[in-house]
Amino acid sequence: MSLRSENVIKGPERAPNRSLFYAMGYTDEELNRPLIGVVSAFNEIIPGHIHLDKIAAAAKTGVSMAGGTPILVPAIGVCDGIAMGHQGMKYSLPSRELIADSIETMALAHGFDGLVLIPNCDKIVPAMLMAAARLNIPSIVISGGPMMAGCHNGEEISLSKMFEAVGSYKAGFIDADELKQFEMDCCPGCGSCSGMYTANSMNCLSEAIGMALPGNGTIPAVHSERIQLAKRSGMQIMELVKKNICPRDILTPAAFKNAVATDMALGCSTNSVLHLLAIANEAEAPVSLETFNEVSEVVPNLCHLAPAGPTHIQDLNAAGGVPVVMKQLAEHGLIDGSLLTVTGKSVLENIQNAVNRDTSTIRTVEEPYSKTGGLAVLWGNIAREGCVVKRSAVAPEMLVHTGPARVFDSEDEAIDAIYNGRIVDGDVVVIRYEGPKGGPGMREMLNPTSALAGMKLDKTVALITDGRFSGASRGASIGHVCPEAAEGGEIGLLKDGDMIQIDIPHYSIHADISDEEWAERKKSWSPKEPSIKTGWLGRYAKWVESANKGAIMKK
Repeated sequence: MSLRSENVIKGPERAPNRSLFYAMGYTDEELNRPLIGVVSAFNEIIPGHIHLDKIAAAAKTGVSMAGGTPILVPAIGVCDGIAMGHQGMKYSLPSRELIADSIETMALAHGFDGLVLIPNCDKIVPAMLMAAARLNIPSIVISGGPMMAGCHNGEEISLSKMFEAVGSYKAGFIDADELKQFEMDCCPGCGSCSGMYTANSMNCLSEAIGMALPGNGTIPAVHSERIQLAKRSGMQIMELVKKNICPRDILTPAAFKNAVATDMALGCSTNSVLHLLAIANEAEAPVSLETFNEVSEVVPNLCHLAPAGPTHIQDLNAAGGVPVVMKQLAEHGLIDGSLLTVTGKSVLENIQNAVNRDTSTIRTVEEPYSKTGGLAVLWGNIAREGCVVKRSAVAPEMLVHTGPARVFDSEDEAIDAIYNGRIVDGDVVVIRYEGPKGGPGMREMLNPTSALAGMKLDKTVALITDGRFSGASRGASIGHVCPEAAEGGEIGLLKDGDMIQIDIPHYSIHADISDEEWAERKKSWSPKEPSIKTGWLGRYAKWVESANKGAIMKK
């Protein structure tokens, strides 16, 4: 077995290199084993990461048990919940690129033979998958696992309910004491927030795409089984190194189609579209927006996890998890069961013993929540290059909606209007200049969607933006409008009162504006300057691609 680390530590020429390993306490026995980078995103600012030191320790144990030498290295992370609603959120999506770049740096600079990737939250999971696809050295993902749901007045709750409670407070439906009780109840401990938000979406899809062991997406953070899974992942990376099974052997076009199908069945976050596009780009297995609608037309939505419904990831785990969902899809020819995974076995071998233990959490293909998938890509004269909605979280009465535009040039302006009662039934809130370039950074906008829900307007008001939404958002929240306003997209030409027609079942979004009127408006349009022009975000704004390409960096 030829090892990449031999270029770093073998031969008399590498004596200086070895001396630096000895300085850290490594022995010859350790240096004669494969060197495995254990990339941990542990920190003390993200609830989903506060326990990753334990996951990393377990993974390192597994590597050692299987004959490797584990080497711990760090990765950064942004907590989207803490960053929400202020300038910090501009750094969330851009951090994905920094994380991928830093893993590339650490892995290639030090000659690692394999990688155990330990993320848990929104941008960190796709960033690590992007790095794995880019580097194409044996890699496995072991996430930190979901948070348990909270309990408020006898009801399971999670972070989405907390944000909605703010809207309820602003509308006078609850008082300050009730709001405080929500704060204390909704997040009971460590783990990625407990609904089918972006973090858990990507943790489940890591499993579905074949880059993580079964259970990765759903075993709760506080369960001992999560530690066991980390140890097994550490052991399994040694098998991948031995057999030289690399990410691009797994991340094929068919595997991405499996991930999209599982995404549709689970009802994942709209952010999963951005991230799957970006990972596919790194794997040189491109996926188009059209693929999502093609799959959505034939794959039913089987789960209504929060924010779409009352169940949480712990309930999905108890019902049998992602393997149950995939087994049902495989039995109906909706995914390819022959594909290779990090277990060294096929998808079908991994899921063959899965049993659905709760058909109220995971419905059958014969009796789904809907015959179409959880996400939809819409097209029209204000989204010529597409936009995305989580249709499984849209109230039936809002699947088709026509209303007047209420136009805002930032999330902050929109929030002020919502909180102060200036948005009424029937409106279509338009938030622009929040795209990858225009933001810069393409902020998530959980505050406005949650405010509308908390004020009981989510069944009468739609919201569209060239920014994006948290996986915790619900309602007719349509994001990723392309081209974005900062790039001259038609969303930047809309005016208050323009009638917007939304038809999610027919994948359509349209402004009642003639071609002549569009042309006239374009004559007087000029782009707004981004709010941040310096530092990392200034560079990001110059080099980032549009959302329909995954908001990747230009090559």
